[in-house]
Amino acid sequence: MSSSILPPTPSAAEYAASGDRPLIPDTADPFALFEAWMADARAAEPNDANAMSLATVDGDGRPDVRIVLLKGLEGGGFTFFTNLESAKGVQLAGQPQAALCFHWKSVRRQVRIRGSVTRVTDAEADAYFATRAAQSRISAIASDQSRPMASRATYEQRVAEVSTIYGDGPDIPRPHFWGGYRLTPTEIEFWQDQAFRMHDRLKFCRKDSEGWATVRLYP
Repeated sequence: MSSSILPPTPSAAEYAASGDRPLIPDTADPFALFEAWMADARAAEPNDANAMSLATVDGDGRPDVRIVLLKGLEGGGFTFFTNLESAKGVQLAGQPQAALCFHWKSVRRQVRIRGSVTRVTDAEADAYFATRAAQSRISAIASDQSRPMASRATYEQRVAEVSTIYGDGPDIPRPHFWGGYRLTPTEIEFWQDQAFRMHDRLKFCRKDSEGWATVRLYP
């Protein structure tokens, strides 16, 4: 691949013009800091401020990563939903450890998270599934996510058949193969871009159920 298609490294003048950004504040509560950063991202990002990379590993230890949407921040963890029989679902069943990464380019911030993953309750999954648009629920029912598809027409035919059964009413049930996961973090690292690559990094490591240890990292 030609390097000419890549953006150039910023010049000294460009770095100087951008100036320094506020350093990450000292705090004992990573969740409060995350919520503040998410609010900033929602105000600045053009769309999907809750988009995050989810990294898992397969049975051979090979890493896999994709973008999913954060749908909850409660119970001490980060919640997302998916087809439980998808590639990510199979990988999490075999190795219930994962990593998340948020990158908010508009505010030049990043948050990296690692921890253990558990299934949310059926009641939680039902409650979230009911909030989705009817067509989104129908497409989830019709999809064998991550598995081979004969053609797009086959999938669209399935969607049409499920639509015929349920219509667009509020009572479209959550299928048994669709649910949610909660990642309970053991590490959370906040990253703030600074001029001349002198970035600010603050890492939280779980000490126990009650608190966190923090450390500043070199960029």
